[in-house]
Amino acid sequence: MIDTDVSARLPWVEKYRPSCLDDLISHEEIVSTINRFISQKQLPHLLFYGPPGTGKTSTILACAKQLYSPAQFKSMVLELNASDDRGIGIVRGQILNFASTRTIFSGTFKLIILDEADAMTNDAQNALRRIIEKYTENVRFCVICNYLSKIIPAVQSRCTRFRFAPLSPEQILPRLDKIVTEENLNVTDDGKQALMTLSNGDMRKVLNVLQSTSMVYDTVNEENVYTCVGHPLKKDIEKILESLMSTSDFEQCYRELEKIKMAKGLALEDILTELHLYVMRIELPMSVLNKLIIKVSSIEERLAKGCSEGPQITALIGAFFLIRDMVTLES
Repeated sequence: MIDTDVSARLPWVEKYRPSCLDDLISHEEIVSTINRFISQKQLPHLLFYGPPGTGKTSTILACAKQLYSPAQFKSMVLELNASDDRGIGIVRGQILNFASTRTIFSGTFKLIILDEADAMTNDAQNALRRIIEKYTENVRFCVICNYLSKIIPAVQSRCTRFRFAPLSPEQILPRLDKIVTEENLNVTDDGKQALMTLSNGDMRKVLNVLQSTSMVYDTVNEENVYTCVGHPLKKDIEKILESLMSTSDFEQCYRELEKIKMAKGLALEDILTELHLYVMRIELPMSVLNKLIIKVSSIEERLAKGCSEGPQITALIGAFFLIRDMVTLES
């Protein structure tokens, strides 16, 4: 049992991490399949892959807690993360030693969890495949990664694969409401919607942003959530779009955009992402809209490659001035 004071200091991601498979909020097919494996005592080597915050690590830790008693857990489970050195030396040393030794009177297999395994070198993965094969009687592996393509085919073929898709709002909301009630928070509906929008199906991000916002503000609403993470507010994007579409003076438009960007501490890349959603709703001739999207995507590409924001702001304003002239000519 976690001490009350320690529990109060824990990040909510850890405080509310599911302790058994039945507590998991999503991927019912995966959970029921693993439950069947456990009940039949035929757990295969597992490979979990998918975006961050979708429950991969929580699933295998809940599975481990179901398999072993608290007294057994430390001796039966080896968990290695990307923060640990997992080169070929660790595979041939720590992992091999753990896999090759039996625990007396345990009567079951050990479990090795390799979290963020896509950070392992190919040499380490090649060394791992032989250990997986040789010590199957004594140990089970759970390989967790974000990108399946970074796991060598030889390791993939030795594991049963499960894909963890991003969580839907319907899956996130019940758990979010439960945490809001437990922590006695004042969260508005638009605040919840903002958390969903920012998270893109990442439960970890929902909880981290919720905790951060609740520590800074008394009320978790849309404006406070966006302000806390430095994400552009809708009213700011609307103001920027209005300036781009109606200001006739280039220099004045530049000053207005810089003023909003500096006052709110916004990144141009985030502005472009939000601006794109609004641009797609503007009624423009298709040829004009295509031209604008191509120009905005070029600006985003240059930013991603490390270009400074000043020239890219002028390029953005220039793109809107150009399409306004094209609309005038077509009409």
